[in-house]
Amino acid sequence: MLRRPAVAAKAAPVRPAPAPRPARAPAPPNYRTATGAFVAPVRQAPVRAAATVAANGLVTSRLNKRMAELGLCSRREADDWIAQGWVKVNGEVAPMGLQVTAADRIDVDKVAQDFQEQRVTILLHKPMGYVSGQAEDGHTPAVALINPRTHWRDDPSRHRFSPPQLRGLAPAGRLDIDSVGLLVLTQDGRVARQIIGEDSEMEKEYLVRVVYQAPGQAVPRHPSERSAPLQEIDERDPVSTNVQAVFPTELLERLRHGLSLDGEALKPAKVDWQNPEQLRFVLTEGKKRQIRRMCELVGLKVVGLKRIRIGRVTLGNLPAGQWRYLSPQERF
Repeated sequence: MLRRPAVAAKAAPVRPAPAPRPARAPAPPNYRTATGAFVAPVRQAPVRAAATVAANGLVTSRLNKRMAELGLCSRREADDWIAQGWVKVNGEVAPMGLQVTAADRIDVDKVAQDFQEQRVTILLHKPMGYVSGQAEDGHTPAVALINPRTHWRDDPSRHRFSPPQLRGLAPAGRLDIDSVGLLVLTQDGRVARQIIGEDSEMEKEYLVRVVYQAPGQAVPRHPSERSAPLQEIDERDPVSTNVQAVFPTELLERLRHGLSLDGEALKPAKVDWQNPEQLRFVLTEGKKRQIRRMCELVGLKVVGLKRIRIGRVTLGNLPAGQWRYLSPQERF
């Protein structure tokens, strides 16, 4: 029998003792400690920078912010125009970061105005299966539908499609992958600010098909959780279930006002029955998966969701998967 020769074991190297860990700093005031060791962040409103006061006592703000407030352009566009030398304040070319007051005169070069007039805003009837923004999880972004083949033949505008219109074309707001309806894509920062600016209170109207599961049976989800896929929704679909008859009136009132998400009270909403199994929601805010999560809090499960209006612009007869231009006469 062969035996492996014995080998003397090597002495393990002596390692220096690890340095003691520094004491953990106390949780910041915007954190709330739950039972146990988990520390959960509490969402708070952003702290706005204090206003600057000029020597003459007038409140000042950055030039790009002031231009956005006046509706001239977005802040990003303002920065581009200032860098190009297209903006004058009180007759002098403005430098980047200039502080201005409400009394200062702001003039924009015609070159910038012409450049802005060439920017387009597109209304898309987003179908299921497309994401609003960047491609994710293998799903196609909605902007891929913007091409000559999908341009609605009944578009009343006189615009003609050209590839440069895709440059900088971005969604103003979002619509979940299995939600359908009106999605706005724009090159114009003024339009984006109207719809999704931090001070925007523009109405968005939705048709929402629901089933009633009674309070406690619909488990509220975190906004990042993916819900079950929705169904296609059409206003002319036949009614098969009379949810309206069994849904308590007091819970409908809670949908209108009285719910909170992410630790914040929701703004009042307009919620009414469109037919016995569809609700009509009109919101002025847009938290992630807001309508589904609101419904879950009162025992409703959303099975179909369609956006039909943003501000004064409606989806109308635009077919699913097709798009048209926002006409010069239309205003959000």
